[in-house]
Amino acid sequence: MTNLAWGKSIVHRFGKWYCKKICISEYQNQTFRRINERPIEFRFLFHNLLHRCPRSILDVGTGTTALPHLMRNCGFLVTATDNIIDYWTDGMFNRHYHIIGDDITKSNIKGKFDFISCISVLEHVSAFNNAIDCMTGLLDQEGHLILTFPYNEKKFINNIYKHQNAGYGQDLPYICQVFSRKELDYWEQTYQLKIISQEYWQFFTGEYWTIGEQICPPKEVTKDALHQLTCIAFKKVVTT
Repeated sequence: MTNLAWGKSIVHRFGKWYCKKICISEYQNQTFRRINERPIEFRFLFHNLLHRCPRSILDVGTGTTALPHLMRNCGFLVTATDNIIDYWTDGMFNRHYHIIGDDITKSNIKGKFDFISCISVLEHVSAFNNAIDCMTGLLDQEGHLILTFPYNEKKFINNIYKHQNAGYGQDLPYICQVFSRKELDYWEQTYQLKIISQEYWQFFTGEYWTIGEQICPPKEVTKDALHQLTCIAFKKVVTT
């Protein structure tokens, strides 16, 4: 064995040992806080992946999650991005998948994608229209964009964490917007998008996200019923 091969072997062994130690520590130190909204959002995402059958996917705002790894396991070609420098003030490392540092409000990603997922991310982006513009620009014609975020049919709120009745989030360093029909209509009219599917979910007993008691299990409802979360599938409209 050459010195280079021997060195690589040692590094790989140490890396595997360290990853195993981290996994064991995470397993042993699990604590239950609450069931969050990801089961709703991931179910909606994978339902659309199944029925849209894309080849290439861009996942925006991955963070430290294993989502792009799961999508890659399904056979899709996956690119994952996050605003590592500006959003993650202490830095961020994803041990599940390679994450490209990119600000989706002024993206430097090249190429086109059949499918873009942005799960519980847009509510934390103040320049959200710029983000929608960039994501639409990265979509192939007739490509699909999946968005999930806090929602109220009638009223936009620029930071629900600052609401006097917010159930949590007051000490977090980022905003949490609640979007409304007005924003969806604007995106359809401005960015070559068309809503092909939308779900409304009641997650709390209060009028807006985080407010009131959490409902478990959450309930899928109509847009006229009390709800705080939405999952939306957009299709990019073909232009001539």
